[in-house]
Amino acid sequence: MKTVLITGATRGIGKEIARQLAEKGLFVYIGSRNIEKGIEVENQFKNQGVSNIKAIEIDVTNPGTILSAKEQIEAEQGKLDILINNAGILGGVPQKASDTPVDAIREVFDTNFFGVISVTQTFLDLLRKSDSPRISNITSGLGSLTLHSDPGWPYYDVKGTSYVPSKTALNAYTVVLAYELKDTPFKVNAIDPGYTATDFNNHSGHLSPENAAAFIIKHTLTSEDAPTGKFFSNDIKDESEQSPW
Repeated sequence: MKTVLITGATRGIGKEIARQLAEKGLFVYIGSRNIEKGIEVENQFKNQGVSNIKAIEIDVTNPGTILSAKEQIEAEQGKLDILINNAGILGGVPQKASDTPVDAIREVFDTNFFGVISVTQTFLDLLRKSDSPRISNITSGLGSLTLHSDPGWPYYDVKGTSYVPSKTALNAYTVVLAYELKDTPFKVNAIDPGYTATDFNNHSGHLSPENAAAFIIKHTLTSEDAPTGKFFSNDIKDESEQSPW
């Protein structure tokens, strides 16, 4: 049975990814900053007949919890097959380039960018024990510099000084990590679930969490000849097109 860790998996898209992967027969660790909330979600799933799932405490901004989670998964599973870096925060709004406090920007980067790096680096040795390791970094189309420079893009006016560049930086990290691991079985990709209705955006998105999760899983449970170092967006309907960076 393959094992997956999903950060930020107690609600929204992360929770739905956990559900769908568990239903596909994977053993899923529900990453949660608050272990009580994680256990609550775990019990919800088990009451629905989903048993191959377990809450695990991991705060991506707290190196101690990251290491503890790694040690727990190593003791229980011996390896990790899939890491889905899903945890993220929006930060306060508006986020004007002229006056957003640096500390507010740093807080968002600590979760959305540095947190991903901390988790990934800590779990790399467990992922290397897998025959087909996968790392999916959950990003946003708002991280695309190309789209943000196009006045015809539907979200052209949705700018921000912390969330937007944090996802741009995450995309860049995905590229360099994928390049470093290109001669190994790893597949490392950035995946944008699209504008999804969740608590994150006060349920204003036009896509459902079920749809978003299915898209992420499609580009995570990939074959050995699948691409790596790519940016896949659920908002681009022609899958032959590369999502613009």
